Amino acid sequence: MIAEGDPPAAQLPGKAEPPGAGAPAERGAPVQGGAPVERGAPVQGGAQPQGGAQVGGTSAGELEVLLPAAARVWLAGARQEPLATSFPAVGRKVGHGRLSPAWTADQAVRALLLVGKAADEVLAVYRYGDAAEKLAVLHALSVADVADALQEQAVPIVEDALRTNDQRLVAAALGPYATQHLNQHAFRHAVLKCVFANIPLAVVDGLPKRVDPELIRMMTDFAAERSAAGRAIPTDLEAYLNSPP
Repeated sequence: MIAEGDPPAAQLPGKAEPPGAGAPAERGAPVQGGAPVERGAPVQGGAQPQGGAQVGGTSAGELEVLLPAAARVWLAGARQEPLATSFPAVGRKVGHGRLSPAWTADQAVRALLLVGKAADEVLAVYRYGDAAEKLAVLHALSVADVADALQEQAVPIVEDALRTNDQRLVAAALGPYATQHLNQHAFRHAVLKCVFANIPLAVVDGLPKRVDPELIRMMTDFAAERSAAGRAIPTDLEAYLNSPP
């Protein structure tokens, strides 16, 4: 159940409204909106693979500067409360207004509430949170203060999100934290899941820098299956097959 006052789904940083729950996104449309995800250019003329669309390396200080004064005041008090109490209340208290192309107010405040928290607390708010709260935890992993403190201890969160059929969770899981900590086998399969689920490859932070020959082989096999079935090959996938990094 979504907490009262929260939207049906939190927005992915830098994107607009998601497609309907459970419905696959149209290939070439952003997983979440605002500004559309830049897609791979047409293959004619040698398109290059596109990737790294998600934000990474944000500091807590930079994020807090974006908050309106009222949100900063509420955050100061919320930091004194148990995380299990403050985290679900964020949407009702600070709203969902967009602060930047990458952050809404509720996402930013939830990320800041995780700064300095132990890994077991972070995993707990993800495990027991609704969709908006799970997305907020995944987004918080792009905040250096959170990711650096957790190190590899948040990998189970990323792995859990990648097992879901929620496009928003899958896309949010493949940010800079996954690029650094997800093993290569899991990363390859996550990329293929994006292809199967119509999630634009441009949202995968680790592309194209983590492409290896085995991932290209997997992409080639998928493309051959699509061709044999008389179905179009996604343009962003063709870019990798025609001009491998």
